[in-house]
Amino acid sequence: MIEDPLGPLDPDFAASFQRDDRRPPCQLYLISPLDVSGAFPERLARALDIAPAAAFQLRLKDIDQHSAARLAEPLQRICADRDVAFIINDSISLAKRLGADGVHLGQDDGDPREARAALGPAAQIGVTCHDSRHLAMEAGEAGADYVAFGSFYPTTTKTVQHHPEPVILSWWSAVFELPCVAIGGITPANAAPLIDAGADFIAVSGAVWNGDEVAAMKAFDALLRR
Repeated sequence: MIEDPLGPLDPDFAASFQRDDRRPPCQLYLISPLDVSGAFPERLARALDIAPAAAFQLRLKDIDQHSAARLAEPLQRICADRDVAFIINDSISLAKRLGADGVHLGQDDGDPREARAALGPAAQIGVTCHDSRHLAMEAGEAGADYVAFGSFYPTTTKTVQHHPEPVILSWWSAVFELPCVAIGGITPANAAPLIDAGADFIAVSGAVWNGDEVAAMKAFDALLRR
């Protein structure tokens, strides 16, 4: 857990939280598996044709930029055809090369100011803030378009050390207009508390791609429309 200079949150804060009606309803934010070769483009198209997503983040590791760009191009077209924001994980340079809609930065992947200078005023820039309100406030001050908190639940997608409580979403939504994303082990069965706590987006990966993407997308869509 990160030592947050703001101190611990009052757990009772969540009990009194009410989502501002002026805030758009929570939406789905899809994250790719690490392997997007083979039939994955067809799976992505099928998933997005079943139910909407606000964004799709391409997350690739240990691959050169030329190969990453080759894998990204068909996925970017699929997203563009369906009005889904195409976000690159970690790499400002790949996002610029592809003309992506934005980039998502970890704490060690660059500064939002650097991303803004490289990608322009229209780019969507997100920042991973783990369980820290302080990091999220710093990201907002640096020009991020959204902040991401997590991991809220156990996940096999990546190794995590930070496990915030849902109340951080309530606090953020009550204090700031900047959207927040909940991430980490989210499934149709456990997403409701995060939505109710104030998440503007729920980011999902394994819950969709580790099984039947059509059934998963239908389940998430039903939950978000309730």
